[in-house]
Amino acid sequence: MAPSAADVLSLYDNAPLTPRYWATLVLIYAQAAFEFFDYFLVGYLVAVLAGPWHLTYGQSAIMLLSAGIGAIIGSIVWGRLADAWGRKRLLVLGSLIYPVAAGCLALIPDGAWVLFAALRFLVGLGMAGAITSQVPLLVEVTPTRHRPVVTGGMVIPVALGVLLAALSAATLLDLIGWRGIAALGALPLLSALAIALIVPESVRWLLAHNRFEEARAIVAGWLHRPVASISIPTARPLEAPKAPFRELYRNKVRFWQITAIWTAHTTVSYCVVLWAPTILALRLDIPVKEAAHYYEFVAIAGILGRTLFTFMPLWTGRRVAGMLMGYIGAVGLLAAGLFNGAFIGPLPAFIVILVATMFFFDGGVSNNAPYSAEIFPVQLMGRATGLAQACNGVGKILGPLILAMIAGSSNLISPKATTDAVLPAFIVMAICSLVCALAYTLVPTERSRAPLMLSLADEEGLASATGARGFASAPSRRPR
Repeated sequence: MAPSAADVLSLYDNAPLTPRYWATLVLIYAQAAFEFFDYFLVGYLVAVLAGPWHLTYGQSAIMLLSAGIGAIIGSIVWGRLADAWGRKRLLVLGSLIYPVAAGCLALIPDGAWVLFAALRFLVGLGMAGAITSQVPLLVEVTPTRHRPVVTGGMVIPVALGVLLAALSAATLLDLIGWRGIAALGALPLLSALAIALIVPESVRWLLAHNRFEEARAIVAGWLHRPVASISIPTARPLEAPKAPFRELYRNKVRFWQITAIWTAHTTVSYCVVLWAPTILALRLDIPVKEAAHYYEFVAIAGILGRTLFTFMPLWTGRRVAGMLMGYIGAVGLLAAGLFNGAFIGPLPAFIVILVATMFFFDGGVSNNAPYSAEIFPVQLMGRATGLAQACNGVGKILGPLILAMIAGSSNLISPKATTDAVLPAFIVMAICSLVCALAYTLVPTERSRAPLMLSLADEEGLASATGARGFASAPSRRPR
């Protein structure tokens, strides 16, 4: 019998993890940290420049939001290109664009806020492009037996990137000035070059696009075998599509599921980040800076939660993990709003409840990211990740907008919390969390332990074989 793409993938999927795989994993994890280091560094730069540059509120808003707008556009564009041109070259391209643009901030003239905003737009564009490429790349290069843990762990370094941005601003600003801090944004160029040299293209993407010789060479290297010893398929799969974004909408239920999960989750996350320290300051009558120390426990809880949700799908699957995230988050956010002025002994009930809530809700992002990719076939995975990241960008804008509307504030970037607005805001957040839970509950798709489908034809064939409507949910199996 002639070999098939599945036979090549079986060799690849059952191969031991090689040094090149571990190097790939480390580089992608490091890239995730660098991306958010660059993204959050701008907040400190704008705070420093607001006075000397005599920035108005509108100018500051444009400088801060430009990266978010670039991220939405970059996610959609890179998602389509990553499906058509490959994961690696789009990852390298995005990883080059954003650090170059970030480093160029150090060279602009004083007061050039328009140029600042334009460069930040490119930072968002490149960063979102890198994320949109690296998520499917990691999902596809990781053997099925290790995928639930390895892919979920990718979001943990994000917290390290945020921490590095804060530490850089706190310790180096007086020493090297704002231009020196901006120049640090170019450091990820080193990881981009390393990715170009070390990280392989996705074997699954190559097979889905009929590039069998390249796939065979990578598999042979993975197994330390002569290339000629690896048989390649003789029967070609259906011609790969040109990757129009509308193909993602072939299954409307799954399209809207991912849209709902990411938009609702990010909206809540940014609402909490913006308001939690201010609410504590109001309730305890302390400076916001002092209240921010309480929020450190919320951040730590989120990191621990992300670690838990990295491993949880091994036991529960991604769908159950997502349901736990959403339902517990909804109850906790509602309780935080109801008891925002109460105390549990000497501690504010608000912060105690929020720590417990964000352990699950923020932790759930470790589950959301790989889930959004692996429920789609390889031919659609870039666009699926692009959709998720575009909705992520929308949530970053929607969160402040909702808070400003509830608080009656004209400040859409950091609307000030008021006592009367706390409960309505947390009711809205609880509803958003409930939307996440229902999105996982109502769509019975679970593929965390199943091999990835290469093409739409493969997935539709599985759907026909199992009698499922639309796209199939493969049976769950514990990884060996």
